Amino acid sequence: MNLREVRAVVTGAAGGLGSHFALEMMRQGARVAAGDANAAKLRSLRAEAQAQGIEPPFVAVLDVTDEVSVREFMDQAEADLGPVNVLINSAGILRDGLILQREDGEVRSLTLAQWRKVLDVNLTGPFLMTREVAARMVAAGLEEGVIVNLSSIARAGNPGQSNYAASKAGLDAATRTWALELAPYRIRVGGVAPGVTRTPFLSGISETALRDLVESTPLGRTAEPAEVWMAVRFIIECGFFTGRILEVDGGASMGHALPGERPA
Repeated sequence: MNLREVRAVVTGAAGGLGSHFALEMMRQGARVAAGDANAAKLRSLRAEAQAQGIEPPFVAVLDVTDEVSVREFMDQAEADLGPVNVLINSAGILRDGLILQREDGEVRSLTLAQWRKVLDVNLTGPFLMTREVAARMVAAGLEEGVIVNLSSIARAGNPGQSNYAASKAGLDAATRTWALELAPYRIRVGGVAPGVTRTPFLSGISETALRDLVESTPLGRTAEPAEVWMAVRFIIECGFFTGRILEVDGGASMGHALPGERPA
């Protein structure tokens, strides 16, 4: 699919990766509807697009965990763009915590609220968005539709992130399942699993944890949003790609970097 033909919905569009995806697509001539729970940051995204001299996105507040909000957002988006042919599910949150931790003789646990909130946004959200958008793609009789889900290398498990890891592992399984189910309707579904990426999302990670993550990455650095965008763009443009997850993680999924092997 040529980016100039894209009419895309981006969730989590006020975040570091979501906003980058939206701006990059618009630079290439795509039309974009940007949804996020943060209205102020959506206004900032629109202003940034205008400052760069590119067509600003349609923006509206979106709660991906709420069916009514999803439906109303899509009604507004399609009134502005026409039939949507690309969906990027990039909305995601962290609510980290060990399942249990003993401190000063007291046992603390990951709360049910922490668990549910992350699963709601990171897994139920993409389900609701994909179900709604795919139904509209089929109803519109599109020649091609594309859905891209943002996963994470944490899908393999990461201490302190049982909720986040479960949400991303579940999203990977859903990606493969939806790719099979939607292929007869000419809708491709793929995923991107970034490693540690330089976005405001990192503000929720301690300096020690961030250093450990970087040191365990064979390439020895964080990813840039532009590098993750390259994988998203590939999925959109490659008409024979579906059902797989692209890892953009600096080799982190291969295992830990060997100490002393990285050049100074």
